[in-house]
Amino acid sequence: MALSAADKRALRTGISVGIAVAAYGVSFGALSVAAGLDVWQTCFLSLVLFSGGSQFAVIGIIASGGASAGIPAIASSTFLALRNGIYSMRVAPIVGEGPWWRRLVAAQLTIDESTAVAIAQDEKSAQKVGFWTTGIAIYIGWNLATFAGALLGNLVGDVNQFGLDAVAAAAFVGLLWPRLKQLQAAAVAMVAAVLATLLIPFTPPGVPVLAAAVVALVFGLTNWLHREPVAQADGLLEVQPDDADEPLDTPGFHPGHNHEEGATS
Repeated sequence: MALSAADKRALRTGISVGIAVAAYGVSFGALSVAAGLDVWQTCFLSLVLFSGGSQFAVIGIIASGGASAGIPAIASSTFLALRNGIYSMRVAPIVGEGPWWRRLVAAQLTIDESTAVAIAQDEKSAQKVGFWTTGIAIYIGWNLATFAGALLGNLVGDVNQFGLDAVAAAAFVGLLWPRLKQLQAAAVAMVAAVLATLLIPFTPPGVPVLAAAVVALVFGLTNWLHREPVAQADGLLEVQPDDADEPLDTPGFHPGHNHEEGATS
């Protein structure tokens, strides 16, 4: 099956994001070995957990508290991973129906980057390509990089000297930037960023991320500040609130609206 232009763009984006983010796995492998895990324990953690933030939380707590830090490490890791459950609600329609094993694989690949690349696409087929490409690319790359980093051990040391700690953040900024042209998206990003920044010094790891996700949920459920383009007879587009009356043939059509009144106005 031939890929459309949108599918090809999603494919390129997924591969590029996958390569960039996977490079950060080298630092995880090295720091994990330095924290006291052996090579195979480090690789197993990446294969099964596959969540960068949660993995770094685990090795960080283990490094500071040894075996006694096991329960806090698990709790912190689980708390950070809760956001993936929120992502699944958005990713499920993109993945679609299918055999149980495909849904299981999709659940494992539902991470920050695969979700971000998928929802950044405009077409449904491109969203699916973006999700699977990004998820698979990062999973393979992350685990290979983890193994390489574990073998290198303390030779890598502090990731800040290589700038690898900024790779994931830079990739997210690149994906987020085009969306900030929309009023609602810009408002969500601003409020979530301010709230997370205020919470970081006072809350455990994971709480600021979940708080930011709650901001997005509130905006989404209330549809606050959302505007949609409405087609006019002269071919021009007029931006109006989503809850206003809309003719049946416009992109903003919603079955629950009072269209009879809107069509006669």
